[in-house]
Amino acid sequence: MYYIGIDLGGTNIAVGLVNEDGKIVAKKSVPTRNERSSEEIIKDMALTAIDVVKENGYSMDEVVSIGVGSPGSVDKDNGVVISANNLNFLNTNIRKGIQEYVNKPVYIDNDANCAAWAEAVAGAAKGVKHSVMITLGTGVGGGIVVDGKLYSGFNFFGGELGHMVIAADGEQCNCGRKGCWERYSSATALIRITKEHAEKDKNSLIWKLVEEEGKFSGRTAFNAARQGDAAGKAAVAEYLKYLSIGLANVISIFQPEILVIGGGVSNEGKDLFEPVTELTFAQKYTKSEDVKQTKIVKAMLGNDAGIVGAALLKE
Repeated sequence: MYYIGIDLGGTNIAVGLVNEDGKIVAKKSVPTRNERSSEEIIKDMALTAIDVVKENGYSMDEVVSIGVGSPGSVDKDNGVVISANNLNFLNTNIRKGIQEYVNKPVYIDNDANCAAWAEAVAGAAKGVKHSVMITLGTGVGGGIVVDGKLYSGFNFFGGELGHMVIAADGEQCNCGRKGCWERYSSATALIRITKEHAEKDKNSLIWKLVEEEGKFSGRTAFNAARQGDAAGKAAVAEYLKYLSIGLANVISIFQPEILVIGGGVSNEGKDLFEPVTELTFAQKYTKSEDVKQTKIVKAMLGNDAGIVGAALLKE
């Protein structure tokens, strides 16, 4: 049997047919064109789901259910997107909308939760009951799995880990608070920190790398640091300091067996994971060798996590 996963993004609607092992056997993507009405977008989601099945030689009779990962706040019990900033969705019933085209059970959750669920059931945290996933992208996303179930709080707003404050009266965040973790540990924050250190050293290798790449990116500071550049090293060190503060907080609160890090910044590999793991555990209060410790690992499923996690959603 198979499951359909829909990863609804502001740019693209990615749909995949997923088997019971969490493997994508067929995939299709269409533009979201997010200026459109919710009805038009939902229709495209449903029709693309039908297409990905039929175009690859499968039958809808083989499909158990459809899952949707959506940005924004999601009432998963009723299949409703309460609000989504980049889409014209406000109290939009995705479940009902899709079922007008496809007579299958439809499950829905926040996209970050879907990625965390994918890693929990088919990725880096497979086989454990307690895990947390952090995504380092434009912002800092979070997904929490407790005792084998996604946790989102009584009002479905839980898991917004990027908006815990790690610096009182710090950088202004779009959420209205100051000093949120994502203002210091997202890829966006890493670019800001890189620029600040480059400005202090006009002879830094960072400027040559920016000229070659045509822009500052989340890779710039790490690339400069790997070549021994002082400003690059300083930028990476500052970034890792803030990242480790947030990770230590997450571990102290949830004590997950596995803490998964995904998103573009995670691709820095050992240059990210080795120092940030050391910094994180230097801050922990549970340092006794007699206490089991969380493992910090890289996400396995990459851009497919949203599809896989959505596909494998359940009640």
